[in-house]
Amino acid sequence: MNIFFSSLYLFLALLIHALASPFLWFFSRKEKYKNSIPSRFFLRNNSPLQEEGIWFHACSFGEMKALAPLLSSLPQEKLRFTSTTQTGYEESLKYSSESRYLPFESLLPFWIKPQKVLVVMEAELWYLLFALARQKGTKTLLINARISEKSYPKYLRFKWFYQRIFANIDTIYAQTLQDKERLEALGASNIIVLGNIKFFNIPKPTVALEKSEGLFVCGASTHEGEESLILEAFRVLKKKQPKARLVIAPRHPERFAKVDRLLGYYSELQQWSYRKYSTRRSLKADITLIDSLGELINLYAISDIVILGGAFSPIGGHNAAEAAQFGCKIISGEHYFNQKDIFGGIEGITIVKKEELTEKLQYPKLLSQTKIIKQTDITPIITEIKETL
Repeated sequence: MNIFFSSLYLFLALLIHALASPFLWFFSRKEKYKNSIPSRFFLRNNSPLQEEGIWFHACSFGEMKALAPLLSSLPQEKLRFTSTTQTGYEESLKYSSESRYLPFESLLPFWIKPQKVLVVMEAELWYLLFALARQKGTKTLLINARISEKSYPKYLRFKWFYQRIFANIDTIYAQTLQDKERLEALGASNIIVLGNIKFFNIPKPTVALEKSEGLFVCGASTHEGEESLILEAFRVLKKKQPKARLVIAPRHPERFAKVDRLLGYYSELQQWSYRKYSTRRSLKADITLIDSLGELINLYAISDIVILGGAFSPIGGHNAAEAAQFGCKIISGEHYFNQKDIFGGIEGITIVKKEELTEKLQYPKLLSQTKIIKQTDITPIITEIKETL
């Protein structure tokens, strides 16, 4: 670890932390941040992880969930977890009570304890996280690594900085050859192209849901503006297929209340039946809001069409593999730049511009059923982790 650079970086992090603290305290009053901000920036109820474990860090719910196949092959008493989001943290608690929010970098020197190995998912490139872990004798791995086409120019502008991060990473497991080339251009080394681990041991349904009569459409992992887009397309479809049913599952729980108001208003306007899934676990209404996490895999199993959110505006898209395993007809927007490897491993996904969604949904028989054509072997990651124990 470069002592001068690390000291300067820590000083700047402390300064930013101090200046931002009043604003952070204000935002911590919001429901979305009431647990994460006090834990990450003020260490409230956020004690260090037990030492000498296998420490996994993943940002979000989806990334944390994708770790499951790795975890089943490792000693459970050694598992440790950190996340930066509330949904990621809550998912990690299903695996171990040794789960924490990752503190802001200015607090890491006082918080990090020696671990056997640190395993970081995808693009969580925090300089002090890797540098301090390495200083304490921890082996460092970056898995499922990716550099999207959209973000690559931004990374290149700060190549001098990313070189210092990659200097503290022992092994990188990249999703694609293109990711490897981009990582190498940024100064990374010891890169193994493994594929996307989200293709390995894809989660299966936890509950067998009863499919209602008629075409079943699932608006999955939707973001701001996408619910209105899907509702309009469904309104036109409903004229042709009156028995069609729609469920909408927003990506972020903090949006449940807002989407509830939108769906309620729209349903009343169209004289459709509407209910929230949490109040009556039934899918017989014209529209149902899925206002709880962990239900999508069960819904995919009975869906005829999945409209996958996160790609009708420049967000980057979401994992299509969970729906594709059931052969669902999948419609996605064109902005799936964070999921190119996943989409490239699936046959039959229909890609449309947002203004084309309504027309495309009107002809379900013309949509292709999807099929997964790519698999990933995660054995090398498991082997390297076990070698550190």
